[in-house]
Amino acid sequence: MNDVDSRIAQIVGSHDVVLFMKGTPLFPQCGFSSRAVAILNHLNVEFESVDVLQDQEVRQGIKSFSDWPTIPQLYVKGEFVGGSDIMMEMYEAGELQQMFADSGLSNAG
Repeated sequence: MNDVDSRIAQIVGSHDVVLFMKGTPLFPQCGFSSRAVAILNHLNVEFESVDVLQDQEVRQGIKSFSDWPTIPQLYVKGEFVGGSDIMMEMYEAGELQQMFADSGLSNAG
């Protein structure tokens, strides 16, 4: 495992919910990151965000780490969930809410 993979693994392993995104939750830098943040906020889920625009190594490294070509990327309990489109599909099907509830991470209610 290289240095950037180790850094990413440490971030993913240290937080229940991590969103690798462009920008910050208060100021997303792309529409897909904005949508991902909106979904998590709507579900009232606490999450750690990583702004890949601030770290070129992480920006490239996260793509090989997950074997997923796009950003944002959502991790829950150390497992890669998907990007913005997958989050939206799971949300609309109720699967994302169920996953957070099953993981004890949902603050909704």
